[in-house]
Amino acid sequence: MSDKSLNIDLLTDSEVDLDLAVAHVQGEGVIAYPTETVYGFGSLPTTKGVARVQALKHRSLEKPLIILTPTAEEVAGLAWNDEARLLGSAFWPGALTLVLRDPRSIFPPGIRSESDKVAVRVSSNPIVQRILKKLGAPLTSTSVNYPGELPARSASQVVEVISRLNGNGIMLIDTGTLPISEPSTIVDCTVKPPEVLREGRVQISNLGEVIPELHGKAI
Repeated sequence: MSDKSLNIDLLTDSEVDLDLAVAHVQGEGVIAYPTETVYGFGSLPTTKGVARVQALKHRSLEKPLIILTPTAEEVAGLAWNDEARLLGSAFWPGALTLVLRDPRSIFPPGIRSESDKVAVRVSSNPIVQRILKKLGAPLTSTSVNYPGELPARSASQVVEVISRLNGNGIMLIDTGTLPISEPSTIVDCTVKPPEVLREGRVQISNLGEVIPELHGKAI
């Protein structure tokens, strides 16, 4: 069940300090927070943090979490190429997730795939930006939902999902109900030309204006 003492109410007061949420994450805890699309579960991008989120979601390491980062520079150790830089410059912050290689194993399994790929995004959500600025590090992200069901768009749905998942110690950052939104668009930049794996809020036609040879333009 959700513990109301762990809730941070930004719906009533949008200027509430987020130090408690940041401290919770730094202590290897899991938060449920709003993004530019849906509510997400997040943790530090550590082996322990990843394990807690994966266990909560009942998912395996074969389904990696994505990373939300305050800036591209924060993940400069990933294998950036010209196409990835162009897309990041054009659409970040925003609902575009880029898949990059992690040749130095910066991130643990569960974020880094078996083929050494990591999915990363600079979020446009102001709450996420505040958290990341205070945290000074990336944050994992996966949608708040019961397996096989739609992601949560409201705090009440988040509470229900946490209860059904038997989650304990999850800190909820409550901003009420999020507007209906498509998920983030995912582009694999580890191949040339880059390939659209999922079209979401950022449309392929817009991506094609930056990378004309983009694969997946017929999706």
